[in-house]
Amino acid sequence: MAFVATASGHIFGILALILLLVWLVHFRGGIELDSDNAERVFNVHPFLMYFGFIFFAGEAIMAYKTIHAERKVQKFAHMSLHVVAFVLGIIGIYATFKYHKKQGITNMYSLHSWLGMGTFILYGLQWIFGFFNFWIRGVDSSTRRSYAPWHIFFGRVLLYMAICTAESGLMQSSTLLGLQKSNESRLINFTGLAILLFGIAVDLTVASVPNAY
Repeated sequence: MAFVATASGHIFGILALILLLVWLVHFRGGIELDSDNAERVFNVHPFLMYFGFIFFAGEAIMAYKTIHAERKVQKFAHMSLHVVAFVLGIIGIYATFKYHKKQGITNMYSLHSWLGMGTFILYGLQWIFGFFNFWIRGVDSSTRRSYAPWHIFFGRVLLYMAICTAESGLMQSSTLLGLQKSNESRLINFTGLAILLFGIAVDLTVASVPNAY
């Protein structure tokens, strides 16, 4: 079951990335943070918030559960992939603020933005608590064992919060662009579905592999 869940996670994760790139490059004109075209600047946001943030966060979760190596190596891979997700997520958030400034749009006005910023802040706190509890020497094993279930629980919650944010963002984009019953709208729907299935597969990987603290 663990192998099937992990393989499914990789497949749906890559499928979502391909669909997202087709949408942003073919339908929306490309991705460029320093472009004079505001739309191309904005496109950095959905790209990095999925590929940079959600995809790498999901891979970090699966890596800890499925890498056959010493516990320290598993922890390092898990922590490093989360750092990558966090850094790329910062750039993704910056892109949307830059777009809003170019277009004269108010920041943090939608449920999507509230969910996104809340998820991102909690994600940073989750990483900090995890780093000090599981990586820094001096924390006794009983403390680690008592905190570990909460760390796993909040990790799964944050993954679904990030996915909910992505789904609301795709829906918001489709609505603002006025897309109805078009190839582009169907592509956005399939992208959202692939992202959801990626999250489910990651969560199933967590449930399928026994915990080792």
